[in-house]
Amino acid sequence: MEALKHAGYKYNAKINIKWVDSEKITEKNLKDTFKNIKGIIVPGGFGSRGIEGMILSIQYAREKNIPFLGICLGMQLAVIEFARNVCGIKEANSTEFDDICQKPIIDLMADQKNIVNMGGTLRLGNYECKLKKGTLAYNDYQQENILERHRHRYEFNNKYKETLEEKGLIFSGINEKSNLIEIIELPKHKHFIACQFHPEFKSRPTKCHPLFDSFIKASSQEK
Repeated sequence: MEALKHAGYKYNAKINIKWVDSEKITEKNLKDTFKNIKGIIVPGGFGSRGIEGMILSIQYAREKNIPFLGICLGMQLAVIEFARNVCGIKEANSTEFDDICQKPIIDLMADQKNIVNMGGTLRLGNYECKLKKGTLAYNDYQQENILERHRHRYEFNNKYKETLEEKGLIFSGINEKSNLIEIIELPKHKHFIACQFHPEFKSRPTKCHPLFDSFIKASSQEK
């Protein structure tokens, strides 16, 4: 909430947030739910509650060309939505929600799969990310190497990277040390970007975070 306000200060815009209960979202009420909405955010979270409603919301943002920002879980669900509805991988899911899913687009890192006690196994704190030049992410940051704060356990499964790239998904930010995906985006969309980290942690009233900056800029241009 505060990070959105920080970006609003820069553009002299009042940020009106409409909270949506994703457990109540259906295909029938999508249009009414997002009536007059100028941008959609799916933030971080844990567990399986409301996941399908979030995926429907992401699909709506993608297909209706509504500015979208996904954060942590929001990025993972954006990748799952793209895999299901653009790549035709209908069984695409995360092992966080279904530990025996046939197409684990999101999965535990290999070195965590045999850990019984998961306490203290989050990817936590600052990690490096290299941005791909010519992308929205690079344009937002205006630099190639960034540091961002993380708080998550599950990661994008690189086995599906080539398949999703062939259909147009851009992997614009990567942690080269661990070969982990950090940022994804859709180049033909008005503004569609999602990150594995938490940009809100580094936003300040006098210096809004670049991803919130570009999201509010794009949203404020909506009629």
